[in-house]
Amino acid sequence: MKNDHAVAEILAAYRLPERIPFGVELAPVMFRVSYRGGRWEDDGLVPFGPVPVNPASTALQFAQQAFEGMKAYRSASDRPMLFRPNLNWRRFARSAKRLRMPVVPAALFAEALSSVTSSLARFIPGGRGQSLYLRPTLFGLDPHFAVKGSDNFVFLVLASPSDAYYSEPIRVMVERVNCRAAAGGTGAEKVGGNYGASLLANENCVAHGFDQSLWLDPASRQNIEELSAMNFMAVIDGALHTPALSGSLLEGVTRASLLTLATHLGIETTERVMPVDELLDDIEAGRCTELFACGTGAIVAPIGTIGEADGRKLDLPEVNRMSLQLREALLDIQQGKSVDTFGWTVDATDLEGLTRYIEAPQRP
Repeated sequence: MKNDHAVAEILAAYRLPERIPFGVELAPVMFRVSYRGGRWEDDGLVPFGPVPVNPASTALQFAQQAFEGMKAYRSASDRPMLFRPNLNWRRFARSAKRLRMPVVPAALFAEALSSVTSSLARFIPGGRGQSLYLRPTLFGLDPHFAVKGSDNFVFLVLASPSDAYYSEPIRVMVERVNCRAAAGGTGAEKVGGNYGASLLANENCVAHGFDQSLWLDPASRQNIEELSAMNFMAVIDGALHTPALSGSLLEGVTRASLLTLATHLGIETTERVMPVDELLDDIEAGRCTELFACGTGAIVAPIGTIGEADGRKLDLPEVNRMSLQLREALLDIQQGKSVDTFGWTVDATDLEGLTRYIEAPQRP
Protein backbone atom coordinates (compact mmCIF):
# COMPACT_ATOMS: atom_id res chain seq x y z
CA MET A 1 0.00 0.00 0.00
CA LYS A 2 1.27 3.46 -0.92
CA ASN A 3 0.80 4.85 2.60
CA ASP A 4 2.19 1.91 4.60
CA HIS A 5 5.77 3.15 4.85
CA ALA A 6 4.82 6.71 5.86
CA VAL A 7 2.37 5.41 8.46
CA ALA A 8 4.94 3.01 9.90
CA GLU A 9 7.54 5.77 10.21
CA ILE A 10 5.10 8.14 11.92
CA LEU A 11 3.93 5.51 14.40
CA ALA A 12 7.52 4.50 15.21
CA ALA A 13 8.33 8.10 16.15
CA TYR A 14 5.11 8.86 18.04
CA ARG A 15 5.06 9.21 21.83
CA LEU A 16 2.15 9.88 24.14
CA PRO A 17 2.39 13.14 26.06
CA GLU A 18 2.57 12.94 29.85
CA ARG A 19 -0.74 14.75 30.22
CA ILE A 20 -3.68 13.71 28.03
CA PRO A 21 -6.82 15.82 28.49
CA PHE A 22 -9.94 15.04 26.52
CA GLY A 23 -9.83 15.53 22.76
CA VAL A 24 -6.67 17.65 22.54
CA GLU A 25 -3.97 15.15 21.58
CA LEU A 26 -4.61 14.09 17.98
CA ALA A 27 -3.22 10.72 16.93
CA PRO A 28 -0.71 10.80 14.06
CA VAL A 29 -2.75 8.58 11.72
CA MET A 30 -6.32 8.54 10.44
CA PHE A 31 -8.52 6.54 8.08
CA ARG A 32 -9.72 8.28 4.92
CA VAL A 33 -11.92 7.23 2.00
CA SER A 34 -13.64 9.26 -0.68
CA TYR A 35 -17.09 8.75 -2.20
CA ARG A 36 -17.12 9.63 -5.89
CA GLY A 37 -19.27 8.51 -8.78
CA GLY A 38 -21.49 6.50 -6.48
CA ARG A 39 -18.68 4.35 -5.03
CA TRP A 40 -16.22 4.39 -2.15
CA GLU A 41 -12.55 4.81 -3.12
CA ASP A 42 -10.35 3.22 -0.47
CA ASP A 43 -7.34 5.28 0.61
CA GLY A 44 -7.25 3.53 3.99
CA LEU A 45 -4.90 4.37 6.84
CA VAL A 46 -2.93 7.55 6.14
CA PRO A 47 -0.84 10.03 8.12
CA PHE A 48 -2.99 12.55 9.96
CA GLY A 49 -3.18 15.83 8.10
CA PRO A 50 -5.37 18.41 6.38
CA VAL A 51 -8.03 17.29 3.92
CA PRO A 52 -8.48 19.62 0.91
CA VAL A 53 -11.91 21.25 1.12
CA ASN A 54 -13.16 23.87 -1.31
CA PRO A 55 -14.41 26.93 0.62
CA ALA A 56 -17.65 26.72 -1.38
CA SER A 57 -18.24 23.07 -0.37
CA THR A 58 -21.59 22.01 1.03
CA ALA A 59 -19.84 21.02 4.28
CA LEU A 60 -18.88 24.66 4.89
CA GLN A 61 -21.76 26.45 3.21
CA PHE A 62 -24.68 24.25 4.29
CA ALA A 63 -23.30 22.18 7.20
CA GLN A 64 -23.66 18.94 5.27
CA GLN A 65 -21.70 17.03 7.89
CA ALA A 66 -22.18 14.34 10.52
CA PHE A 67 -19.93 12.64 13.03
CA GLU A 68 -19.81 10.08 15.83
CA GLY A 69 -18.07 9.88 19.18
CA MET A 70 -16.89 6.49 20.43
CA LYS A 71 -14.01 4.93 22.32
CA ALA A 72 -11.57 2.04 22.29
CA TYR A 73 -10.45 0.89 25.73
CA ARG A 74 -7.39 -1.05 26.77
CA SER A 75 -8.86 -4.18 28.33
CA ALA A 76 -7.55 -6.18 31.26
CA SER A 77 -6.18 -8.66 28.70
CA ASP A 78 -4.39 -5.76 26.94
CA ARG A 79 -6.65 -6.01 23.89
CA PRO A 80 -8.20 -2.85 22.37
CA MET A 81 -11.94 -3.19 22.87
CA LEU A 82 -14.71 -1.15 21.24
CA PHE A 83 -17.93 -0.44 23.14
CA ARG A 84 -21.23 -1.00 21.30
CA PRO A 85 -19.96 0.19 17.87
CA ASN A 86 -23.13 -1.20 16.27
CA LEU A 87 -25.14 1.60 17.91
CA ASN A 88 -22.70 4.24 16.67
CA TRP A 89 -22.90 2.90 13.13
CA ARG A 90 -26.71 2.92 13.16
CA ARG A 91 -26.82 6.47 14.48
CA PHE A 92 -24.16 7.54 11.95
CA ALA A 93 -26.34 6.06 9.21
CA ARG A 94 -29.41 7.95 10.46
CA SER A 95 -27.44 11.19 10.55
CA ALA A 96 -26.13 10.63 7.02
CA LYS A 97 -29.62 9.96 5.65
CA ARG A 98 -31.02 13.05 7.39
CA LEU A 99 -28.38 15.24 5.70
CA ARG A 100 -28.74 13.53 2.31
CA MET A 101 -25.39 11.78 2.44
CA PRO A 102 -24.46 8.19 1.56
CA VAL A 103 -24.52 5.67 4.38
CA VAL A 104 -21.06 4.32 5.13
CA PRO A 105 -21.39 0.51 4.72
CA ALA A 106 -21.05 -1.46 7.95
CA ALA A 107 -18.05 -3.36 6.58
CA LEU A 108 -16.25 -0.13 5.69
CA PHE A 109 -17.10 1.40 9.07
CA ALA A 110 -15.68 -1.73 10.76
CA GLU A 111 -12.55 -1.63 8.60
CA ALA A 112 -11.94 2.02 9.48
CA LEU A 113 -12.37 1.44 13.22
CA SER A 114 -10.22 -1.68 13.22
CA SER A 115 -7.48 -0.10 11.13
CA VAL A 116 -7.14 3.02 13.28
CA THR A 117 -7.50 1.26 16.62
CA SER A 118 -5.16 -1.60 15.77
CA SER A 119 -2.46 0.76 14.56
CA LEU A 120 -2.74 2.83 17.75
CA ALA A 121 -3.30 -0.04 20.20
CA ARG A 122 -0.05 0.51 22.09
CA PHE A 123 -0.92 4.18 22.55
CA ILE A 124 -4.27 3.61 24.25
CA PRO A 125 -3.84 4.96 27.79
CA GLY A 126 -4.82 2.44 30.44
CA GLY A 127 -5.81 4.65 33.36
CA ARG A 128 -9.30 4.51 34.84
CA GLY A 129 -11.65 6.16 32.36
CA GLN A 130 -8.90 6.77 29.78
CA SER A 131 -9.31 5.61 26.21
CA LEU A 132 -8.64 6.17 22.55
CA TYR A 133 -11.45 8.50 21.53
CA LEU A 134 -12.61 7.89 17.94
CA ARG A 135 -14.36 10.44 15.71
CA PRO A 136 -15.91 9.02 12.51
CA THR A 137 -16.76 12.00 10.29
CA LEU A 138 -18.57 12.38 6.96
CA PHE A 139 -19.01 15.57 4.94
CA GLY A 140 -19.91 16.92 1.50
CA LEU A 141 -17.27 18.20 -0.92
CA ASP A 142 -19.10 19.71 -3.91
CA PRO A 143 -18.53 23.47 -4.34
CA HIS A 144 -21.66 25.45 -5.18
CA PHE A 145 -24.00 28.04 -3.72
CA ALA A 146 -27.21 26.37 -4.85
CA VAL A 147 -29.07 24.91 -1.87
CA LYS A 148 -28.61 21.26 -2.71
CA GLY A 149 -26.44 18.44 -1.42
CA SER A 150 -23.15 17.09 -2.69
CA ASP A 151 -22.55 14.03 -4.82
CA ASN A 152 -18.98 13.64 -3.54
CA PHE A 153 -17.98 13.07 0.07
CA VAL A 154 -15.11 12.14 2.34
CA PHE A 155 -15.30 9.73 5.28
CA LEU A 156 -12.68 9.95 8.01
CA VAL A 157 -11.97 8.28 11.32
CA LEU A 158 -9.82 10.47 13.56
CA ALA A 159 -8.45 9.43 16.94
CA SER A 160 -7.36 11.07 20.16
CA PRO A 161 -5.79 9.39 23.22
CA SER A 162 -7.89 10.94 25.96
CA ASP A 163 -8.92 11.18 29.57
CA ALA A 164 -12.58 11.61 30.52
CA TYR A 165 -14.21 14.94 29.57
CA TYR A 166 -14.79 16.08 33.16
CA SER A 167 -12.93 15.06 36.31
CA GLU A 168 -14.90 17.12 38.87
CA PRO A 169 -18.65 17.66 39.49
CA ILE A 170 -20.05 20.18 37.04
CA ARG A 171 -22.41 23.14 37.37
CA VAL A 172 -25.26 23.48 34.86
CA MET A 173 -27.41 26.49 33.97
CA VAL A 174 -30.95 26.18 32.66
CA GLU A 175 -31.06 27.74 29.17
CA ARG A 176 -34.43 29.46 28.87
CA VAL A 177 -33.74 31.75 25.89
CA ASN A 178 -31.97 29.84 23.10
CA CYS A 179 -32.60 26.42 21.56
CA ARG A 180 -30.02 24.03 20.11
CA ALA A 181 -32.55 22.08 18.03
CA ALA A 182 -35.98 22.51 16.50
CA ALA A 183 -39.07 20.34 16.45
CA GLY A 184 -38.69 18.32 13.27
CA GLY A 185 -35.06 19.39 12.99
CA THR A 186 -31.80 17.52 13.48
CA GLY A 187 -31.64 17.33 17.28
CA ALA A 188 -31.82 13.53 17.24
CA GLU A 189 -28.90 13.31 14.80
CA LYS A 190 -25.25 13.85 15.61
CA VAL A 191 -24.49 16.70 13.23
CA GLY A 192 -22.22 19.69 13.63
CA GLY A 193 -24.97 22.28 13.33
CA ASN A 194 -26.51 21.20 16.63
CA TYR A 195 -23.27 21.86 18.44
CA GLY A 196 -22.62 25.12 16.62
CA ALA A 197 -26.04 26.29 17.79
CA SER A 198 -25.02 25.63 21.39
CA LEU A 199 -21.79 27.64 21.48
CA LEU A 200 -23.16 31.09 22.30
CA ALA A 201 -25.34 29.79 25.13
CA ASN A 202 -22.42 27.78 26.50
CA GLU A 203 -20.24 30.87 26.52
CA ASN A 204 -22.99 32.73 28.35
CA CYS A 205 -23.38 30.03 30.99
CA VAL A 206 -19.62 29.96 31.61
CA ALA A 207 -19.73 33.75 32.06
CA HIS A 208 -22.33 33.14 34.81
CA GLY A 209 -20.06 30.65 36.59
CA PHE A 210 -21.43 27.39 35.14
CA ASP A 211 -19.93 24.65 32.98
CA GLN A 212 -22.72 23.60 30.59
CA SER A 213 -26.17 24.66 29.44
CA LEU A 214 -29.20 22.53 30.23
CA TRP A 215 -31.44 22.72 27.17
CA LEU A 216 -35.23 22.74 27.20
CA ASP A 217 -37.54 21.42 24.50
CA PRO A 218 -37.87 23.73 21.48
CA ALA A 219 -41.69 23.68 21.39
CA SER A 220 -42.69 24.75 24.91
CA ARG A 221 -39.34 25.74 26.50
CA GLN A 222 -40.55 23.95 29.64
CA ASN A 223 -39.23 20.40 29.52
CA ILE A 224 -35.67 19.23 30.03
CA GLU A 225 -33.94 17.69 27.03
CA GLU A 226 -30.14 17.39 27.42
CA LEU A 227 -26.88 19.23 27.98
CA SER A 228 -24.82 20.53 25.09
CA ALA A 229 -22.63 17.42 24.96
CA MET A 230 -24.37 14.93 27.26
CA ASN A 231 -27.69 13.38 28.19
CA PHE A 232 -29.30 14.23 31.53
CA MET A 233 -30.37 12.04 34.47
CA ALA A 234 -31.90 12.69 37.90
CA VAL A 235 -32.40 10.58 41.02
CA ILE A 236 -35.91 11.27 42.35
CA ASP A 237 -37.30 9.29 45.29
CA GLY A 238 -34.52 6.76 44.72
CA ALA A 239 -35.44 6.09 41.07
CA LEU A 240 -33.47 7.09 37.98
CA HIS A 241 -35.31 9.54 35.70
CA THR A 242 -34.23 10.76 32.26
CA PRO A 243 -36.00 12.75 29.52
CA ALA A 244 -37.81 10.54 27.03
CA LEU A 245 -36.51 10.62 23.48
CA SER A 246 -38.43 13.40 21.77
CA GLY A 247 -36.95 13.70 18.29
CA SER A 248 -34.97 16.78 19.29
CA LEU A 249 -32.46 15.19 21.68
CA LEU A 250 -29.72 12.67 21.01
CA GLU A 251 -30.21 8.97 21.63
CA GLY A 252 -26.97 8.52 23.52
CA VAL A 253 -25.13 5.18 23.62
CA THR A 254 -24.06 5.82 27.22
CA ARG A 255 -27.61 6.84 28.13
CA ALA A 256 -29.02 3.58 26.82
CA SER A 257 -26.28 1.57 28.52
CA LEU A 258 -26.82 3.21 31.91
CA LEU A 259 -30.56 2.59 31.79
CA THR A 260 -29.89 -1.10 31.15
CA LEU A 261 -27.21 -1.25 33.84
CA ALA A 262 -29.42 0.50 36.39
CA THR A 263 -32.23 -1.99 35.81
CA HIS A 264 -29.72 -4.83 36.14
CA LEU A 265 -28.59 -3.37 39.48
CA GLY A 266 -32.17 -3.21 40.78
CA ILE A 267 -32.63 0.53 40.28
CA GLU A 268 -36.02 1.67 38.99
CA THR A 269 -35.76 3.68 35.77
CA THR A 270 -38.20 6.05 34.11
CA GLU A 271 -38.04 7.77 30.71
CA ARG A 272 -40.56 10.61 30.69
CA VAL A 273 -41.28 14.26 30.00
CA MET A 274 -39.42 16.19 32.71
CA PRO A 275 -40.66 19.78 33.34
CA VAL A 276 -37.70 21.81 34.55
CA ASP A 277 -39.67 23.78 37.15
CA GLU A 278 -40.98 20.52 38.60
CA LEU A 279 -37.40 19.28 38.90
CA LEU A 280 -36.29 22.45 40.68
CA ASP A 281 -39.19 22.07 43.10
CA ASP A 282 -38.22 18.43 43.70
CA ILE A 283 -34.67 19.48 44.54
CA GLU A 284 -35.85 22.13 47.00
CA ALA A 285 -38.25 19.64 48.60
CA GLY A 286 -35.55 16.97 48.94
CA ARG A 287 -37.24 14.50 46.57
CA CYS A 288 -34.50 14.90 43.98
CA THR A 289 -31.20 14.06 45.62
CA GLU A 290 -28.79 13.73 42.71
CA LEU A 291 -28.25 14.89 39.12
CA PHE A 292 -25.71 13.74 36.59
CA ALA A 293 -24.94 13.85 32.89
CA CYS A 294 -23.66 11.06 30.68
CA GLY A 295 -22.04 10.68 27.31
CA THR A 296 -19.16 8.98 25.52
CA GLY A 297 -16.68 11.76 26.28
CA ALA A 298 -17.63 12.35 29.91
CA ILE A 299 -18.76 8.77 30.68
CA VAL A 300 -20.72 9.90 33.77
CA ALA A 301 -20.38 13.47 35.09
CA PRO A 302 -21.98 14.27 38.47
CA ILE A 303 -23.76 17.62 38.70
CA GLY A 304 -23.09 19.55 41.88
CA THR A 305 -25.15 22.67 41.16
CA ILE A 306 -28.05 23.65 38.91
CA GLY A 307 -28.96 27.29 38.46
CA GLU A 308 -30.37 30.13 36.40
CA ALA A 309 -28.98 33.20 34.69
CA ASP A 310 -30.71 35.38 37.31
CA GLY A 311 -28.42 34.04 40.02
CA ARG A 312 -30.64 31.35 41.52
CA LYS A 313 -28.59 28.27 42.39
CA LEU A 314 -29.45 24.95 43.98
CA ASP A 315 -26.80 22.58 45.30
CA LEU A 316 -27.58 18.88 45.23
CA PRO A 317 -27.58 17.08 48.58
CA GLU A 318 -25.84 14.03 47.09
CA VAL A 319 -23.08 14.26 44.52
CA ASN A 320 -21.61 11.22 42.83
CA ARG A 321 -23.49 8.51 44.70
CA MET A 322 -25.63 6.63 42.16
CA SER A 323 -23.64 8.22 39.36
CA LEU A 324 -20.40 6.74 40.76
CA GLN A 325 -22.01 3.31 41.13
CA LEU A 326 -23.16 3.37 37.51
CA ARG A 327 -19.89 4.83 36.22
CA GLU A 328 -17.81 2.15 37.90
CA ALA A 329 -20.09 -0.64 36.67
CA LEU A 330 -19.91 0.73 33.12
CA LEU A 331 -16.13 1.18 33.17
CA ASP A 332 -15.64 -2.32 34.56
CA ILE A 333 -17.33 -3.65 31.42
CA GLN A 334 -15.59 -1.27 29.04
CA GLN A 335 -12.13 -1.99 30.46
CA GLY A 336 -12.70 -5.72 30.84
CA LYS A 337 -12.59 -5.81 34.64
CA SER A 338 -15.95 -7.57 34.90
CA VAL A 339 -17.72 -10.12 32.73
CA ASP A 340 -19.58 -8.48 29.83
CA THR A 341 -22.89 -10.31 30.20
CA PHE A 342 -24.58 -7.86 27.81
CA GLY A 343 -22.32 -8.51 24.82
CA TRP A 344 -21.41 -4.84 24.52
CA THR A 345 -17.66 -5.09 23.82
CA VAL A 346 -15.82 -6.41 20.78
CA ASP A 347 -12.13 -6.80 19.95
CA ALA A 348 -11.13 -4.02 17.54
CA THR A 349 -8.34 -6.13 16.02
CA ASP A 350 -10.75 -8.89 14.91
CA LEU A 351 -12.07 -7.34 11.70
CA GLU A 352 -14.34 -10.24 10.77
CA GLY A 353 -15.83 -10.40 14.26
CA LEU A 354 -16.23 -6.63 14.40
CA THR A 355 -17.98 -6.55 11.02
CA ARG A 356 -20.39 -9.29 12.11
CA TYR A 357 -21.05 -7.46 15.35
CA ILE A 358 -21.92 -4.20 13.58
CA GLU A 359 -24.06 -5.87 10.92
CA ALA A 360 -25.99 -8.06 13.36
CA PRO A 361 -29.55 -7.10 14.42
CA GLN A 362 -29.58 -4.54 17.20
CA ARG A 363 -29.01 -5.89 20.66
CA PRO A 364 -31.20 -4.69 23.57
